[in-house]
Amino acid sequence: MAAPTASVRDADRHRTPAITGLTDLLDRHVRHRPRARALVVTGDRIHLSYHALATVVDDVAARLGDTGLHRGDAIGLVGANTAEFVVALLASARAGLVVAPVDPALPASQMSARLEASGAQAVLLGPPPADAGPIAQADVPVWSLDLRISPAGTATAVLDTGARVVRRVRGGGAELSADDALVLFTAGTSDQAKMVPLTHANVAASVQSICATYELGPDDATVAVMPFFHSHGLFAALLASLASGGCVLLPEQGRFAAPTFWDDMRAVAATWFTAVPTIHEILLDRSAHEYPGPQVVPLTFVRSCGAPLNAATQRALERTLGAPMLSAYAMTESTHMASSEPLPHDGPLKHGSVGRPTGVDLRVVDQNGHTCPAGAQGEVWVRGRTVARGYLADPAGTAHSFRDGWLRTGDLGSLDEDGYLFLTGRINSLINRGGETISPEYVEDILAGCPGVTEVAVFAIPDATVGQRVGAAVVVCEGEGIGAEQILQYCRQRLSAAEVPDRLEVVDALPRTAEGGLDRRAVEARYAH
Repeated sequence: MAAPTASVRDADRHRTPAITGLTDLLDRHVRHRPRARALVVTGDRIHLSYHALATVVDDVAARLGDTGLHRGDAIGLVGANTAEFVVALLASARAGLVVAPVDPALPASQMSARLEASGAQAVLLGPPPADAGPIAQADVPVWSLDLRISPAGTATAVLDTGARVVRRVRGGGAELSADDALVLFTAGTSDQAKMVPLTHANVAASVQSICATYELGPDDATVAVMPFFHSHGLFAALLASLASGGCVLLPEQGRFAAPTFWDDMRAVAATWFTAVPTIHEILLDRSAHEYPGPQVVPLTFVRSCGAPLNAATQRALERTLGAPMLSAYAMTESTHMASSEPLPHDGPLKHGSVGRPTGVDLRVVDQNGHTCPAGAQGEVWVRGRTVARGYLADPAGTAHSFRDGWLRTGDLGSLDEDGYLFLTGRINSLINRGGETISPEYVEDILAGCPGVTEVAVFAIPDATVGQRVGAAVVVCEGEGIGAEQILQYCRQRLSAAEVPDRLEVVDALPRTAEGGLDRRAVEARYAH
């Protein structure tokens, strides 16, 4: 079968958005295309135009301006992927506030700790996911935002801000200014998460880079798969789509739902979507019964980000969807995307890579900070307009990870002669077995190629003799009947003796972070002892 290709876009329809940040994200389209659809919302899939969206955003921004909040103050935002989240985000920015989105599914104690650490002076609360717990007890005002959306596509905000804010400096709030747009928490377990301040200039550079890389324009539409409280869903799906004049469908429950995904894609005439590999695997597994075919949903490309995508899965998805599958590399600290595979007419696709740098400088360095030659492994460093200035309220973490404008990512990888980046693992997850260094991500990639295996986690097992041994937890397809010994035999034919897992368990499921990535700390706690 011929390799999937993407058609060359009409150059007149694609234009890199001239924005300065969150505050003017909608302006150009409100002036020139006010009736174009910006969002598709609710179970009735009502179209909300750029004019309607901007009108309700301006209304909420004006109300926030009367609360006693000052420009540069942090405001928490808790909610699912709903119209309320979008309006609260853009209205807060227009009011000069710094938005700190928080996962609505966090336990109340962790949510409260994050809001306190960010220095939030108040909290905007949108509709939570159906299974979310109660909102944290906050010692700042909590204001519920509800949008009444008519079948004709007009929106009215219900927002009772109550008493004025009593401001006090706390947490990371003392380090924020009116130049800042967002405070995002890094992915991972709660006690590992760091606060990343992102300026409006960071936001503009990131959105422009995403739009340019994928040639997004007014003819494009997508479904919001990833949560907006993390950079993946926020920048790649929501902000890039709105800045380019495209459209985003917000699923009825405010989050990804596999049974309704393809109906949503068809309803919005989606041209692309972005997700983590876990979701791609789910869609692939269900495709025989649910995917309507490329004639019904003709995709220009599909994007994968947030975790390594197995090359076999990538090829299978391309065959199934009839569209190129583009892997990207991103971090919260670089305002999401740092590299991506290009659209096919812009360069070759190299399965196993995460493509070329996108709007940033990227290099691979050795332990002494010297640039590695092509093909040599080292730590990935990133520099550019999207890179944050550091972490909030964490001078030690900032000093370690940010140096002379460069972000030290902690990721291991290599660049080939064409400048494509190949990731090989995380520095702090390497397994040291008797002096031999083993990449768990490499072992996972081999295990994932075993027929019948759907998910894999490789981890270190403490050992008094060799320091660490290799452990693995594996999820297999239902009904495959494959066992641990068969999987290990597959490994022995493809891995060195040191890399073959000393212990392998077949499990029902693996723990995930809120963004859908593998929760390595939870895996180790559950299986490594």
